[in-house]
Amino acid sequence: MVKITSYGVRPIEEPYFDRLNQFGFDMTYVPEMLTHDNVDASKGADGVLVRGNCVVDRQNLQKFADWGIKMVFTRTVGYNHMDLQAASDLGIAMARVPAYSPFAVAELALTMGMNLFRHVNLAVDRTHQANFTVGTDLFSKEIHTATVGIMGVGRIGLTEAKLYQGLGANVVAYDPYPSPAAKETVTLCDLPTMLAQSDIVSVHVPYFPGKNENLIDAKFIEQMKPGAVLVNTARGELADIPAILQGLDTGKLTGYGADVILNEGEILGKKFAQISDVPNDQVQQLLARYPQVLITPHMGSYTEPALQDMISVSYQNFHDHLTTGKTSNAISI
Repeated sequence: MVKITSYGVRPIEEPYFDRLNQFGFDMTYVPEMLTHDNVDASKGADGVLVRGNCVVDRQNLQKFADWGIKMVFTRTVGYNHMDLQAASDLGIAMARVPAYSPFAVAELALTMGMNLFRHVNLAVDRTHQANFTVGTDLFSKEIHTATVGIMGVGRIGLTEAKLYQGLGANVVAYDPYPSPAAKETVTLCDLPTMLAQSDIVSVHVPYFPGKNENLIDAKFIEQMKPGAVLVNTARGELADIPAILQGLDTGKLTGYGADVILNEGEILGKKFAQISDVPNDQVQQLLARYPQVLITPHMGSYTEPALQDMISVSYQNFHDHLTTGKTSNAISI
């Protein structure tokens, strides 16, 4: 029987792994993310399955290779946590899940956008303090009279666009390589035009290390419509936090919502006694701006349909590689 060690498996997820295990793999579940300290949990395995923020570096991959492990796959779309060069050098195959339910992240992005757009964040914070006054900062437009800008209309961005359209919003989008479906669904324009028109801007672009860090910078924010809402459910590295904080200070931004942060590997999955204990100064600054800033713990894909997709595709990846020596979802340098 093929043995697979899966890291970052929450207790609530184990029944799904068991139920969807159509190929009869012998699964070992490790609730923590893969680190240098728990890599030994994979001894004796034929394959390893990881999540984002797992440490899949040369050191761990060397140990896998020494133990005869030839498959290290991720159940995520992104794979910047995987050392592809080291895997290639060591003869280890890598694969990913190229897509899962796009509604998972799209719904969270819309929820954040609407929360900030209608100032629910401010109102709930005040009533929680027994303050039931309705100040001028709670005055709002209605979404059917507003414009929403989607940056990146892949599967997730396009799904969010359709959700907003269902609420009656005018949706514009920027994507340098739009799909035929995007062309048929939204009004495409250049980035400055999109930013200038949009009451809500939602970012759905991939992160390319060394290429688009701080994509959401001072110039980006300066081009936005005054008082707009900014939502980032893509990657924390895309956001220039000082520029965003400056935008909030000047009123250029009404609010910022993010499901992603910097330094996630050292923060996510942990509970800190206070904000000052969080090991990143910029993340501390964002958290201190609540309720104007809403931060969630990278929970966008934490839905039942998305989880089922991730598990099913991951199992298929292992089965395909074991039976044919390859998988259509392979990743390499």
